[in-house]
Amino acid sequence: MPETDVAVVGAGAAGLSLAHRLAGRVPGLRTPSVVLVDAPPGPLRPPPRTWCYWAAGPGRFDAAVRAEWRRLRVRPHAGAPVEGDMSPLRYRMIRSDDFERLVLRDLARSPNVRRLEATAEAVEDVPGGAHVHLRDMDGRARVLSARWVCDSRPPGSLPAARTTLLQHFHGWFVRTAGSVFDPAAVELMDFRTPQPAHGLSFGYVLPTGPCEALVEYTEFSPRTLTPDRYEAAVRHYADEVLRLGERQVLATETGVIPMTDAPIPRRTGASVFRIGAAGGATRPATGYTFAGLQRQTSAVADALRRGRRPVPPAVYPVRSRVMDAVLLRALDSGRADGPELFSHLFARVPMARLLRFLDGDTRLYEDVSIGLRTPVGPMLRSALELPRLPRRPFDLPASPHPPTPPATSPPCAPDSSAPPLPPTETA
Repeated sequence: MPETDVAVVGAGAAGLSLAHRLAGRVPGLRTPSVVLVDAPPGPLRPPPRTWCYWAAGPGRFDAAVRAEWRRLRVRPHAGAPVEGDMSPLRYRMIRSDDFERLVLRDLARSPNVRRLEATAEAVEDVPGGAHVHLRDMDGRARVLSARWVCDSRPPGSLPAARTTLLQHFHGWFVRTAGSVFDPAAVELMDFRTPQPAHGLSFGYVLPTGPCEALVEYTEFSPRTLTPDRYEAAVRHYADEVLRLGERQVLATETGVIPMTDAPIPRRTGASVFRIGAAGGATRPATGYTFAGLQRQTSAVADALRRGRRPVPPAVYPVRSRVMDAVLLRALDSGRADGPELFSHLFARVPMARLLRFLDGDTRLYEDVSIGLRTPVGPMLRSALELPRLPRRPFDLPASPHPPTPPATSPPCAPDSSAPPLPPTETA
């Protein structure tokens, strides 16, 4: 007999979300036993990070939401910014440490979920279930037997793809000496950054108060930068574009998200499945993952409680994935000017409709109307070219983690209505 019904490997957003959905009893449904395998403190645990998503109405993890906004702003390279109300949606920000505290507190009270700190070295499909080969904090090897395994660990490489770009970014949590931020709106894409030779770049600002924000530099391109170039890019954006003046850098954040048209396998064995970013929950055209993995883990948890095979569903419809593949090819080939394309879309399409489109939640006629507002010629050429392109493998780079820069000025008095920023950390 398996030691547990479900082994959830990895305690990032996907693993914690699935374990939380399986915790406790639901009247009329099964209560599976669950072991959450969490890597011990060390290099296998990612640093604290920020997850953002948009949603309407209350959600399961609202208690972990650090801030939310109803207005988004996009700034073209020149000219007036595009700003709009995204109602009924809200743009929400969750810090991973807040999310982990919320979920682990609830799991500690659950009689059917057990957390195990160990390194998962391999997952083996066996008749009637699967074995997770573990090594505990003392270096001892052991095997966890489960009927089902849901693995959220990031893969070392991606399947072969026609187009793969990386969304890579570096940001500062800053506190300024004066009130320089508009806490009512998110700067979703600010294209007043120097554009790379291949791909596109933009600034991104999440204001949590008039003098507090996460300020990031983001690129869509085939390769990551060196730590000193990330620092220089954020410094240029903060000083030369935003003109923040005196500021204190409280913490940094760095990440890399693959944007690929590769088909991501969600099943690797008869009893082994991949969830989260590892299971295709990332939207290729945007890099957003949190909302998609919530839909995915909700479906997996429902299948497990109903005694069904928990095959993770495709998060985005086929039509959306095809449109993403065309967009990625148009950007990668240079046929489409990324800053102009995104600025034009946000200027011509109602904000809430465009965000629903980016979440794969629009109807065919809406997709067509939005597609006609893109550069039709470059998109059509990219679409016709795709079937002839070979698929090539892509090795993921190690995520760069530059050190937290020193504080450069004393902080201003924090806004009493804004949530506190996280403590200084090395990303």
